[in-house]
Amino acid sequence: MKIAIAGTGYVGLSNAILLAQHHEVYAVDILEEKVEMINRGQSPLSDREIEEYLAGGNLNLTATTDAEMAYRGAEFVIISTPTNYDEKKNYFDTSSVESVIELVRSVNPDAVMVIKSTIPVGYTETVCRRYHTDQILFSPEFLREGQALKDNLYPSRIIVGSMEGNAQMKKAAERFAGLLKEGAIKEEIPTLLTNLTEAEAVKLFANTYLALRVSFFNELDTFAEIKGLDSRQIIEGIGYDPRIGMHYNNPSFGYGGYCLPKDTRQLLANYNDVPNNIMGAIVDANHTRKDFIAEQILERHPDTVGIYRLAMKANSDNYRQSSILGVMERIRAQGVEVVVFDPSLREERFRNLRVVRDFAEFCGMCDVIVANRMDDLLKDVQEKVYTRDIYFRD
Repeated sequence: MKIAIAGTGYVGLSNAILLAQHHEVYAVDILEEKVEMINRGQSPLSDREIEEYLAGGNLNLTATTDAEMAYRGAEFVIISTPTNYDEKKNYFDTSSVESVIELVRSVNPDAVMVIKSTIPVGYTETVCRRYHTDQILFSPEFLREGQALKDNLYPSRIIVGSMEGNAQMKKAAERFAGLLKEGAIKEEIPTLLTNLTEAEAVKLFANTYLALRVSFFNELDTFAEIKGLDSRQIIEGIGYDPRIGMHYNNPSFGYGGYCLPKDTRQLLANYNDVPNNIMGAIVDANHTRKDFIAEQILERHPDTVGIYRLAMKANSDNYRQSSILGVMERIRAQGVEVVVFDPSLREERFRNLRVVRDFAEFCGMCDVIVANRMDDLLKDVQEKVYTRDIYFRD
């Protein structure tokens, strides 16, 4: 079977590799450099499993910038293009998704399109009406950056939404779910076939709950720090309750990354005519946490603050919407010099801040080193480090 995938970010590339184990897959990207890397068996992303599977060479996968060639003759076209949140419109920018739909409709009107980009609740039904087609499915992704392929090989669940009452598209949803299962290593995978809008809602509510959990433990940690208490003892004391659990409980500078900030704001926007208290509080809590972290650092009266790595998670090179960026800007706004150490940065300055290449020089010049996640490299300068990482994990 020929399958095409629009976009080679974490979602697109991990799905391309998963499906290319058994099918002919074309991965489309606008960047020639990424296309060439993938075709050489090199990963453009920091993800161990993606790197291993691409290097292994046992995939029927071709990356290309020729979208028309890729889409023509494909039975499924998976859309995994970026949908950044538009602050002015209070809505995801879905223009890249629509561009793919329009091109697929023109070169391959028989293809079933599967949207995996994150979109507002109700979006897929809207585009179905706009383009006079029922041949669009929505299948949410639940991937962690840096472990995207692993999360496709061992998925927590598979969800595919189709137009309500359309038996043909429900069968297409079943087929697509079968393709995902075929490529997975995990055998017993909970699978849910839903209506389109319900599938969209699952994605946004799931990520908003995760943001809620992050915010809860961060506010617990704020309380403990102000009152001089041991956060770890409190967290473990409540975590042994099986209804709460010991997972996803490590304090941080706030939730960040590509999904949680924009998904929480989009869900809140969807609540504009629906009574709510919690959704708005989750968004506000993240701002409050960053304010608090910055204040704690400034109370040390540093002349120079060093930011140790921009990525939100360990073993990641992605710092989009990382919470440390907000902390950094708050500190700089108070007139404190801020420098950055991050080996993934190629430029000499980041957001008009000096990037220090030499780690020893970086440690020597900083009064406080701010690290969202601890690292063995920092052990010798631990007295300078400010972190809320109590478990030394994400």
